Amino acid sequence: MSIIEPNLNQEYWDNRYNKNEIGWDIGAPSTPLKEYFDTISDKTISILIPGAGNACEAEYLIGKGFKNVSVIDISRKAWENIKTRIPELLEEQIICADFFNWIGQYDLIIEQTFFCALNPNLRLNYVEKMAELLKPDGLLIGLLFQKELNTEHPPFGGNSNEYQSLFETQFRIHKMETAYNSIPPRANSELFIKLSVK
Repeated sequence: MSIIEPNLNQEYWDNRYNKNEIGWDIGAPSTPLKEYFDTISDKTISILIPGAGNACEAEYLIGKGFKNVSVIDISRKAWENIKTRIPELLEEQIICADFFNWIGQYDLIIEQTFFCALNPNLRLNYVEKMAELLKPDGLLIGLLFQKELNTEHPPFGGNSNEYQSLFETQFRIHKMETAYNSIPPRANSELFIKLSVK
């Protein structure tokens, strides 16, 4: 797959925020993730949300009493937005950095429109980094688009066969199925995933 888009770097994403070109942001946590969050009883678990954007998922989790939530985004503008929008998050919980350079260990990592925003040639790196960041009994939970989207700029899509081949190198796939509770514009186009490190 050839990528014509310029580097998907901090400047690129800052420009998207400055122009309000943030179509991935639905202004709230997506229904499949919200309903999953509501099943978690242990509010002390460590959670990472990469490519957090405006961090609606983090805002919801904080509101539900989760204390150990960290967000990471390469965009300085996203970092500024999160600081303003979610004052309950401590400075060290809001990370402006390249996900692939981050070091840590988490019980739960949330995938929400981060995978599809990356250059597809980074997908294997993504899988390896996720496995590295999760604790031995940790989970990767989230949504992946199950349709072809773009080939020259994000969001980039894919399908379940591609994703299974990719993730099974590092993960046990407990669930990878069409989300039954997606928002209407994304109905039948999202896969809900639940993965653990092998």
